[in-house]
Amino acid sequence: MTNHQPTDPRGIPGVPVAPPPAPPSRPAPRPGATSSAELTEDAIVRFRSDRPQHGWRGVLYKTTGGLINPGIGPLEKIRQDQLRRIRRPLPGSHQIAVSSIKGGVGKTTVAACLGLVLAENRGDRVIALDANPDAGTLADRLTSETSVTVRNLLDNLASTHSLTDVARYTSLAGRLQVLASEQDPAMSEAFNREEYEQVCEVLTRFYNVVITDSGTGLVHSAMEGTLALAQSLVVVGAPTVDGASRASKTLDWLIAHGYAAMVADAVVVLSCDRTSKEVDTERLRGHFEARCRAVVEVPHDPHLATGGRIEVARLHQDTHDAFLMLAALLADRFGVPRLPAPPPPTTVPSLS
Repeated sequence: MTNHQPTDPRGIPGVPVAPPPAPPSRPAPRPGATSSAELTEDAIVRFRSDRPQHGWRGVLYKTTGGLINPGIGPLEKIRQDQLRRIRRPLPGSHQIAVSSIKGGVGKTTVAACLGLVLAENRGDRVIALDANPDAGTLADRLTSETSVTVRNLLDNLASTHSLTDVARYTSLAGRLQVLASEQDPAMSEAFNREEYEQVCEVLTRFYNVVITDSGTGLVHSAMEGTLALAQSLVVVGAPTVDGASRASKTLDWLIAHGYAAMVADAVVVLSCDRTSKEVDTERLRGHFEARCRAVVEVPHDPHLATGGRIEVARLHQDTHDAFLMLAALLADRFGVPRLPAPPPPTTVPSLS
C-alpha cells in the first residue's frame, strides 16, 4: 500500500503544506473619529499661541517683536468669545428692532453702533433701516447721506429685483448699508405699516441682518409692523429717573399688547451719556434683569456725545466692548425660533 504524503507547492515530498496566510485585519475606527469636521486648526496644530493686542501683554509682545508672548488676558478671551458668537452662521434673515418710548436716550446711537459692529465682524450683509416717521437721524450719524431715502425705494419697488437695485437707495458706512428715512415731514407721515412691511420684504431677500431704528412712539403704524416682524428687540433707556422709567413703561406697553415673549427675550441698553451718583444703578440693573434677558450699559463716550458722524475707530475701548457684548447677545438668537414667553418673575425690583 502506497503512503501518499502531502507536498508543498513546489512538489517536495514530506514537507507539510503551509496554511494560506490570513487576510490582514482592518484597524477598528478610533472612537470619536467621525468626519473631517474634527480636523480643525486647533486640533492638529501642535502649538499656536494667541497674540495679545491690548494692555501690558500687547505692549510686551510688540516691543519684543513677538519673541516674548505672555498670551492673551481674560478681557481678550472674552472679546474672542464674543466675536465667535457674533460670527455665528445665520440661515436666512434676522430682523432686530431698536425701540424706546422716549427720545433723547441714545436709541439711534445704539442702532448705529450695533449695525457697525455687526457689519464689521460678520461676512454677510447687514443693513440699518431708519423707520422713524419724523425725519430720523440714523443716516446723519452714519453716512450724512440723506438725498436718497426709503421713500425713493418705495416708489420704485416694482423695478427692484436685485441687490444692485436696492443699493441705489442706500449709502455705505464701512461695511454697513444704511437706508435713510424720509426727511420731509409731510412725506414721512405717510410711512405706515403696510409700506414698512413692503420694504422689509425686499430687504430680507438680500440682507442677512436688518436693524430697524424705530420712532419714539409705540402707537404709530410703522411701529406695529416693526414689532410684528422683529425676531429680536432692543429697548434703550438711561440710568436716570426719566430714562429708566420710560424704558420700563415701554416694556409695560409691549406686554399689555401681546408682546410678553418678545419682552422676556429683549436686551435693555442703558445709555450712560447722562449719569448721576445719586442714581442707584445696581437697582436699575436688577429691575431690568428681572424683566428681560440681559442688560448692557454703554458708558459715556466723548465721540458719541458730539452727536456727529460715528466712527468705530474713535470709540473708547469700553464703549466698543459694550457694543460687542450687545451684538453677541443678539447673535445668540440667530437662527433660533422665537422662544415662548417664560412665566413672569415672582418679584421685580421697583423703580419707585
